[in-house]
Amino acid sequence: MIVFFPTYARRIDAIGTWRVTVGGMVSRPLPPDSRRRTMAVAVFKRLLRLNETQLSSPIFQDRAEAFLFQRIAGQPVHIRLGDRTISVGVSDRAGHFEASFDLDQATIAASAMQTASGWRLPFALVRDRYEPAIADQAAGEVQLVDREGFSVISDIDDTIKITNVADRHELLANTLLREFAAVPDMVAAYRDWASRGVAFHYVSASPWQLAVSLRQFFDTVGLPSGSMHLRLFRLKDSTPLGRLPSAKRSKQASIIRIIDHFPQRRFILIGDSGERDPAVYAAVARKRPGRLAGVAIRRVASHTPWPKVEQRLGRLAGLLPAGGLRVFTTAAELIDLIPGQVVPPTDYQGLSNAF
Repeated sequence: MIVFFPTYARRIDAIGTWRVTVGGMVSRPLPPDSRRRTMAVAVFKRLLRLNETQLSSPIFQDRAEAFLFQRIAGQPVHIRLGDRTISVGVSDRAGHFEASFDLDQATIAASAMQTASGWRLPFALVRDRYEPAIADQAAGEVQLVDREGFSVISDIDDTIKITNVADRHELLANTLLREFAAVPDMVAAYRDWASRGVAFHYVSASPWQLAVSLRQFFDTVGLPSGSMHLRLFRLKDSTPLGRLPSAKRSKQASIIRIIDHFPQRRFILIGDSGERDPAVYAAVARKRPGRLAGVAIRRVASHTPWPKVEQRLGRLAGLLPAGGLRVFTTAAELIDLIPGQVVPPTDYQGLSNAF
């Protein structure tokens, strides 16, 4: 199977084009009698203390299946975008592929479509190069992000989705056994901001294996779509869904890359008060001074005593403009975080002569 990850495109003014990034993963399911599958299911069963009824539940079967696959290296991937066939790379040892390419404004204008979450560039896998079962299901879209405006870079777990990261058993249960649930009122806040022109980038320590489930969750609850930046994870690296030492570095690098791609946009980072986000956001503020319009941190239960969390938040506040840090418990406290119409709506299909 080939899964495309949500990505974005950005204007390159110097040459009058849009730079589009497309990425994803190539894999195949592990055979039912595979030793690796048997061992992985045993690990899940032990960590979650599952009975046979839970093991056979549709939710567990679907979520666990996302981790029970063999990565395919060396697979070329080609997409159809409008009337063009484009190579988007060859899968690496982890099964991942990514490529960036430039499109002129006329191609963007002919192919872009408007959605509730802004303008998107749809594409599909080239059908005649792959098995029908793969080609019929593989499609994706690229978020068009203009040079100016507001962007929200948002965490996912315990920021917009209830996960309870501080409780390992609850983390696993909420990830593998239960329907995903949204943090109350955050969906409404994000939808309101999207209607006013805000672009969204979701940067999380959740593994790429959950990308499809997360996109379905976003669609179900009505969260605005946006680019998604998750982390590379292999079952053999640690216990399932465990934290790798590189998780903070990976999240920080993804945020800085997004900020650097849009030097004229204003950014707000939204996360939670667990161990990771205050430290990551402080590092971003140090490395990219003046680029953050603000940071909002949702207060959640944590293994870290609250006075120590407050110390971390104090250090973060010192790196931001006055009043730039907001600690909240409900979305109502963020009602004035984003100004009115942050950027005039753009009609990409009417800009063929923009350059």
